Amino acid sequence: MDIPADTAPAFDLVTYFFDKASRQLNLSDDIHELLRRPWRELTVSVPVRMDSGKVHSFTGFRVQYNAARGPYKGGVRYHPNADMDEVRALAALMTWKTAVVDIPYGGAKGGVQCVPGEMSVGERNRMTRRYTTSIAHLLGPNRDVPAPDLGTDSQTMAWMMDAYGSLYGHTPACVTGKPIELGGSVGRAEAPGRGAVYVLEEVLRHAERPPKGTTIAVQGFGQVGSWIARTAADLGMTVVAVSDVRGGVYNPRGLDVAALVRHNAEAGTVAGFAGAEKVSSAEILELGCDVLAPAAVEKVLHEKNADRVRAKIVLEGANHPVTPRADAIMAERGVTCVPDILCNAGGVIVSYFEWAQNIQAFRWDESRVNSELRRTILGGYATVQARAAGEGVTLRDAAFDVAVERVAKAVQLRGFV
Repeated sequence: MDIPADTAPAFDLVTYFFDKASRQLNLSDDIHELLRRPWRELTVSVPVRMDSGKVHSFTGFRVQYNAARGPYKGGVRYHPNADMDEVRALAALMTWKTAVVDIPYGGAKGGVQCVPGEMSVGERNRMTRRYTTSIAHLLGPNRDVPAPDLGTDSQTMAWMMDAYGSLYGHTPACVTGKPIELGGSVGRAEAPGRGAVYVLEEVLRHAERPPKGTTIAVQGFGQVGSWIARTAADLGMTVVAVSDVRGGVYNPRGLDVAALVRHNAEAGTVAGFAGAEKVSSAEILELGCDVLAPAAVEKVLHEKNADRVRAKIVLEGANHPVTPRADAIMAERGVTCVPDILCNAGGVIVSYFEWAQNIQAFRWDESRVNSELRRTILGGYATVQARAAGEGVTLRDAAFDVAVERVAKAVQLRGFV
């Protein structure tokens, strides 16, 4: 099977790994075709009266990829590149992500093509409410449960919950990633980064390497990257570099992460942090370190730079940050890639906990959330690692094999084919 070029559509890049797993699992043509297509796709117009008084029509999407294992689950992103191809690819990834960590969800994704940073709070509020009412007939606690993603946050989810509730009554379980005051779960914001480091601990243990003294560089300092850096530092790892959209900082002796967090809160960027050298996000990918954590955007490791990655472990905090060709290059070089569908599953795991808490009208404390997160994500890692070792394949191939096998089994048990 030919490896798609890095310039191929996002869905083709993601589906390459599914096709590989399908062949490895000897799925029937019927099952393969059923799992390769989204079950439903919706495009909506989202007209919004801007602060200027003019009406601007944005384009929104919701892709429900597969719900054989439970309600559709997936974030909503606000970004100019959130087109149908990108949303479809992310919906597919969510399907495999929920399956590999064995939580009772399917996969979906949503998006609105916009530049949220150039919109006022009122404009984003009105856009969110119009988008929600346009797709509300697809949503619900037992149908499709959105969450935050790139360009959205807990406030966005509060607006979505309120818009949905205005139609169907108070329904906190209709979205996750909400503010704590509206039924959100403690530990949800930290979960994607914290879960990634829980997995990294196990990867290091299998490599017989202690966390203390292990060097790590993190591309991205949002909700995922910042918590990877903080959690890694708490374990004694040396965070040598971080970056965001406005720049990056590097110190081979290690950054003071607590001070960096304070600087970022005040300056709105990690750039300019005292006691560190200036470095670009692209340069971070090629720094000398033990662990590289791309935790910003997709396709940052590709066939043109994969051979220059000096880290021995790539911890995929972002969604599909590694292209198939880069994956093959790094596998040949002995670089261990911890795949996104496992590595960054902490967010959807704690979203599951939030959903369960809302349904029960009972709140867990943070220690329970974190212990259940650790148990769930490490259970997924143990299954994947055992499969990789037993079959002599990479962690990514093993993760897709486990996930696709589980969804295929659910489809068969339901009698779809």
